Amino acid sequence: MAMKSLAAYQKYLKYLAFPGLALVTAGLIAGIVAGWTLLPAGLLIGGIGLLLLGLVLGNYGQGRFWAQRSTEAGANALISTLAVLAILGLVNFLAVRYASRVDLTENQIFTLAPQSQQVVQTLENPTRIVVFDPLPNPQDRQLLESYRQAGPQFTFDYVNPYNDPRQAQEFGATQTGMVFVESGETRRFLQNVGPSERLSERTLTNALDQVVSDRPLTVYFTQGHQEFTIDGSDTGFLQAATALEDKSAVVQPLDLSKTSTVPEDASVVVVAGPAAEFFEPEVNALQTYLNGGGSLMLLIDPRTSPGLDRLLDPWGITLDDRIVLDTSGSGQLVGLGPAAPLVTDFGDHPITRDFTGGRSFFPLVRPVNVEEVPGVTTTPILQSNPQSRAEALSTEGELQYDENAPPSGPYTLGVALSRPVEGATPAEGEPPPESRLVVIGNATFATDGLFEQQLNGDVFLNAISWLGQQTDATLSIRPREVTNRRITLTVQQQIGLGVFSLLVLPAIGLGLAVLMWLRRR
Repeated sequence: MAMKSLAAYQKYLKYLAFPGLALVTAGLIAGIVAGWTLLPAGLLIGGIGLLLLGLVLGNYGQGRFWAQRSTEAGANALISTLAVLAILGLVNFLAVRYASRVDLTENQIFTLAPQSQQVVQTLENPTRIVVFDPLPNPQDRQLLESYRQAGPQFTFDYVNPYNDPRQAQEFGATQTGMVFVESGETRRFLQNVGPSERLSERTLTNALDQVVSDRPLTVYFTQGHQEFTIDGSDTGFLQAATALEDKSAVVQPLDLSKTSTVPEDASVVVVAGPAAEFFEPEVNALQTYLNGGGSLMLLIDPRTSPGLDRLLDPWGITLDDRIVLDTSGSGQLVGLGPAAPLVTDFGDHPITRDFTGGRSFFPLVRPVNVEEVPGVTTTPILQSNPQSRAEALSTEGELQYDENAPPSGPYTLGVALSRPVEGATPAEGEPPPESRLVVIGNATFATDGLFEQQLNGDVFLNAISWLGQQTDATLSIRPREVTNRRITLTVQQQIGLGVFSLLVLPAIGLGLAVLMWLRRR
């Protein structure tokens, strides 16, 4: 009687395998995701019990069931499904545990520059970026997330100043959009963000570099010799000075006729386009500063004699009185004349190493002649086109040259030099102190209006960073831009495209359909 009762319910008992399988799956997922607590264990045990009852007491336990071809196909499908689910679960687990991203954009706009990654990886202390903004910008968050993934010491937080006024007061955030960098007990304002201004990779990396080096960069611009101004009172180096301040540098004017010495806190001294001669005590002050391990940038335009030959002679540098003409015609393709050479040949130096494929231009530039001097390391960083030549200007400032004359280039337009400081003993773990000098035969390339053109500003800023003996990681960080691939059509082209797509193509399709119908008949 019992056997008959079991046989009567056997066809229903087999369905216990399905809820059993569901409970086993739920228990496994809950255990992996939330941890093996009582609930996942209970689900797993109950599911296994139901699964065994269904398999043993149901028709699945009979040999003829397993011998059926449908059973074999179903088992294969079940095993394949479980295998796929296991693989997907493992992939998701690894993706969560070891997060990684692949940037497939053409210009790698979501990837940090190698220099930025190097700075983040060298952070020794926990460093945090705090943004006081109630509405985080997705682009800014993406950039900060890239920094966070580049180094374990970097973190960031978005704070709503309205919900957390105490923290806003602690940081001194008086308005929304203020960004601060915090490392240890050091905390300082970084920049403001808003609809028209987003977080900059260059600004962030330079701020982090200051945290790493813990050495402020102070740049002095000499004044009093008709140099370009830095205060915006006239067209000059206001954009350059502002860019330096964005790099957390301190920018100050320097009148050597009043101080007679270069200030001790000077990281770099810039002589930008002097038209009048320096007094002998001023030259002595620059020479003393340079010989003592200082760094000097000389931007000397043609047809000027600032009286710095005595300073340059020990370095093997002389300034040519001619100007360089680019007769290749490459500059004319971008609206430049022959007197504004387009430079695409950059030297293998930290200043210009990452400029491959870029270009800069120098309106009215003089050649910089270099002679080898023992103990001085010299690297040309700017070279004119081989199809260039040097021509002299008349006393009236007019240029006359023979267009058919053969080229005599290339010419060196800029050079970077360094030499050890005599008698100086390096500190433990520090490189030997050295004097650094950059000489470029033109100052106009970095003036307001031209500073942001092509690589002109990068040449100037990278030279300052190298002269200031900051880490080379902050050099050559340029913003990534999305390539503009939009197609601009004229009105006639738009009309033609509309007629082709709405009339011609449908007519062709209809004609082919009629032709096929006729052929089948």
